[in-house]
Amino acid sequence: MRTLPYGSWPSPVDAALAAAHDGHPEYVGFVGDEVWWTEPRPTEGGRRTLIRRRPDGTAESVLPAPWNVRSRVIEYGGQPWAGTMTGDGPLVVFTHFADQRLHRYEPSGEPRPLTPVSAVGGGLRWADPRILAGRGEVWCVLEEFTGPAPTDVRRVLAAVPLDGSAAQDRSAVRELVPERHRFVTGPRLSPDGRRAVWLGWDHPRMPWDGSELILADVAGDGTLTGARTVAGGPEESIAQAEFAADGSLLYASDRSGWWNLYRDGRPLCPREEEFGGPLWKIGQRWFAPLDSGPVAVVHGRGAAALGLLDPATGEIVDAAGPWTEFASTLAVHGERVVGVGAGPRRGYEVIELDARTGHTRVIGAPHEDAVDPAHYAEPEARVFTGPGGRDIHAHLHPPHHPGYTAPDGERPPYVVWAHGGPTGRSPLVLDLEITYFTSRGIGVAEVNYGGSTGYGRAYRDRLREQWGVVDVEDCAAVALALAEEGTADRARLAVRGGSAGGWTTAASLATTDVYACGTISYPVLDLTDWATDGTHDFESQYLESLVGPYAEVPARYAERSPITHAEWITAPFLLLQGLDDVICPPAQAERLLARMAGRGVPHAYLAFAGEGHGFRRADTMIRALEAELALYAEVFGLKPPGLTTTLELTE
Repeated sequence: MRTLPYGSWPSPVDAALAAAHDGHPEYVGFVGDEVWWTEPRPTEGGRRTLIRRRPDGTAESVLPAPWNVRSRVIEYGGQPWAGTMTGDGPLVVFTHFADQRLHRYEPSGEPRPLTPVSAVGGGLRWADPRILAGRGEVWCVLEEFTGPAPTDVRRVLAAVPLDGSAAQDRSAVRELVPERHRFVTGPRLSPDGRRAVWLGWDHPRMPWDGSELILADVAGDGTLTGARTVAGGPEESIAQAEFAADGSLLYASDRSGWWNLYRDGRPLCPREEEFGGPLWKIGQRWFAPLDSGPVAVVHGRGAAALGLLDPATGEIVDAAGPWTEFASTLAVHGERVVGVGAGPRRGYEVIELDARTGHTRVIGAPHEDAVDPAHYAEPEARVFTGPGGRDIHAHLHPPHHPGYTAPDGERPPYVVWAHGGPTGRSPLVLDLEITYFTSRGIGVAEVNYGGSTGYGRAYRDRLREQWGVVDVEDCAAVALALAEEGTADRARLAVRGGSAGGWTTAASLATTDVYACGTISYPVLDLTDWATDGTHDFESQYLESLVGPYAEVPARYAERSPITHAEWITAPFLLLQGLDDVICPPAQAERLLARMAGRGVPHAYLAFAGEGHGFRRADTMIRALEAELALYAEVFGLKPPGLTTTLELTE
C-alpha cells in the first residue's frame, strides 16, 4: 500500500468509462417465447435501442441509429414498445423519440409510421401500448396537445389501427372512452376480453398522492363503457393494476400506509413493505401474475427484491442471487419471469427466474467488470438521526483503493448526493460514477431524505409542504454526523444533485453553512416561476403538495427559492444545464447566474445543447463529471492525477 492524500489516488475509472456504463436495461417484455427490452447507447447520442434475445440465447439490437425507442408522454415517458409473434415472425410497435410517432416494425422491413404528426404544441405522443392482433389495433395512451402552452394537453385511451391507416389521418385513431382524467395509464384487458382497467388521477395530485382504479366493460364495438372507480381516491395511491388468469383484479394500493397487493379488494400479503412505487413513467410494473397462480413481485423496505408470492398463503420466496435491487419492470410468460436487477457490486442485468425450479440466470446485458472489482468501495446502508429524532436513510460509499491509503490522521472529503424526484430513492447498486470519486479518495453519501420512497407513506409524507426544509435538514444532518464521528472532514463537505436534487443542493448552499461547495444540475431554482406555467404539465401543480397551495401561501414560494436569496450563497458552485430541458428550463439557471454576477462567489456554468432533463450523451456526461471533479480539486485542494479538465470559476 502506498500513502497519498485523499483525492489524489490514481484511478482506472475515468469519466469516459463511467459515461459508457450510465443507464441500464428497461421495459422488458416477451414477443412469443423471446425476451425483448430497451438499452441505452450513450455513445450514440444517448438514444435507446431495442434488443431482441433469440431462442438460441444470442441478443441483437434490432433498430440501428438514429431510431430511438423512447416516449415523451408526461415528459418522463413510459413503456415505449409492445410486441407479438405472428405467423411471419415478430410484430413490434414502438414510439420513436424524434417525432413521437408510433411505428410498426417487422424484421423483414424498415419501421413505418402508424400515427400522424401534429403541428399543435408538443404534437401527438404515445405510451404503454398493447397489441390486440384480433382487432387489428394497438391500445395505448394518447397525449394530445391542443395549444402552444405546456398545459394545453389532454390524455385519453386510444386505439391505433395496425394497418397504417392513421399515419396521415388523426380521425382514424379511435378513442376508447370519453376523457375522464387528466392523466391515465394504458388499459389492461381481462383474460376473456370483456373488461379493462386503468389508472387515472388529476391535478393537483401526483399519482403517489392519490389516484383511482377505473374498471370498464368492453363493448362489442371495442369501446369502453360503464367506467367506474373501484379503488383509490384523493388520499390513496394505486401504483399498478393487472388481471390474473382467473379474472380476479390485482392492484397495489397504499391504503395501509404501504403499497401492498390486493385481490378484488382483499389484501394478499399485508406487510410493512412496498409492492409498488412512484409512477414517474407510464407503464411501470412492480408485479406480474403468472397463469399458474403465483405473482412475481418486486418488493421490500428500502431495497427491492424479486420474489414469487403465493396468493393462497401470502408467503414469498425471493429469487436467489447477487441482485439486491430490482427495477420496476417485469414480464412473465408461462413459468418464466424476467426482470432487471443489480447489486452493490453488479450493474443492472436482465434476469430470468424459472418459477418452477427457482433457478435464476442472466439472459441479457450481463455485468462485466470494467475494472478490477478490488477498486469498488464496500457500501453500507445506515440510518442517521435527524431533527426531532427522525430516522434518515442513507448509503455510504467510503473512499477505497486497493493500492493506496491516506496519511494517518487525515479525514476524507465527502460529497452528499441528493436524489431527484424528490419522490424517489437512491438504490444501493454499483455505479461507476460513484466509483469515479471513491477510487480517487472522495467519499459519497447518498441520502434518502424524508420524502423518499421505499419506507412507507408516512416517510414519504414528511416532505408535504416541507420541500426545501426537510430534504435540506436531512442531508445536512447526515453530512454533519459523518464529520462528528470522524468519517468525513468537516471542512471538505460538498453537496450535489440533479433536478429536485439540484433544488436541494442550491437550497442547501443558500440556507446552511455545512458545505464548502456544490454541484447543481438541471435544477428547480424559482418556485414561483414553476408554479405559474414555468414547467411541463405533469409537475405543474406538484408544488401544491410539496410547498403548499400557491393561492394561500405565495410568500412561501418566494421565501424558499434559492433564486430569491442568491446573496445567501457564498460557497463556490458548478451549475450544469441542458438547453433543451422543458422540465427545468435553462431560464431559471440563467437568472441565478445574473444575480450571482460580480458578487465574488466563484462559480462556473456549463450548458449543453441537445440535452434535456438528465444527461444522456457520453460527451456531455464526460465533460460534466470531469468538471465536477475539477471543482472539488479546486475547493478542497486536491491533486487528482490525470485530470486535464480545468474549470474556470468566475466571480
